[in-house]
Amino acid sequence: MVDKNIDLSGKVALVTGGSRGLGKDIALAMAQRGAKVAICGRKRENLDTAVEEFHTRGLDLLAVCANIGKSDQVKPLIQAIEEKFGRLDILINNVGMNILTPSVVETDEGLWDKILESNLKGPFLVSSHAVTLMKGSGGGKIVNISSIAARKASRGMGIYCVAKAGVEMLTRVLAVELASEHINVNAVAPGMVRTRFSQPFWSDKSLLKEVVRTIPMGRIAETGDVVGAVMFLASDLSDFITGEVITVDGGSMA
Repeated sequence: MVDKNIDLSGKVALVTGGSRGLGKDIALAMAQRGAKVAICGRKRENLDTAVEEFHTRGLDLLAVCANIGKSDQVKPLIQAIEEKFGRLDILINNVGMNILTPSVVETDEGLWDKILESNLKGPFLVSSHAVTLMKGSGGGKIVNISSIAARKASRGMGIYCVAKAGVEMLTRVLAVELASEHINVNAVAPGMVRTRFSQPFWSDKSLLKEVVRTIPMGRIAETGDVVGAVMFLASDLSDFITGEVITVDGGSMA
């Protein structure tokens, strides 16, 4: 019988973009299961609000202002975690950006750079800096938040699709490169999730109806649906799983 469960006691976790939405719910779930949690975000007011919410639940939270697309801000973020906790065991690369865009060939170069920086360069930079600290802890878990858009081209989301496809290949490459260091690297690819991030899509009733029509389970995801998959990959239950992508989409890609 396998005696393992999702107990993160003694673990230190970083959730990028953890001040609201899916990221905050992931951070909260980890703290409730015993992990010491750090989050980062670009807006101090959102970070402060998250800290207050955690404190009302009797939970501590380290919140650091950082743009994870900039290496000169990622390094101080990891240093702050090392100074506070002395280790890092779990990294959730959650930060992402999805802006409705024209066709890829009509897209302004600056917009291309902005979306790629947030969705792909950010996870690369944070993972690169975090790995050194993870090695000192004897290993760790990296979970990247991808999307079914990585495998399904969508009009108005072309650059986002390209970026998330890159995230999934980054996941596989890092899994191979870091396996000998006892660092597992996996990803979770949700369909549409009811968060403020995707509100422009699900708040339009006609558009939502069209999306739900393509989902066999008859609804879009709630954050809890995604959190469960992330927690599994961040826990000891997934010790022999690496380089994989778990799709959380109610069967729409089946």
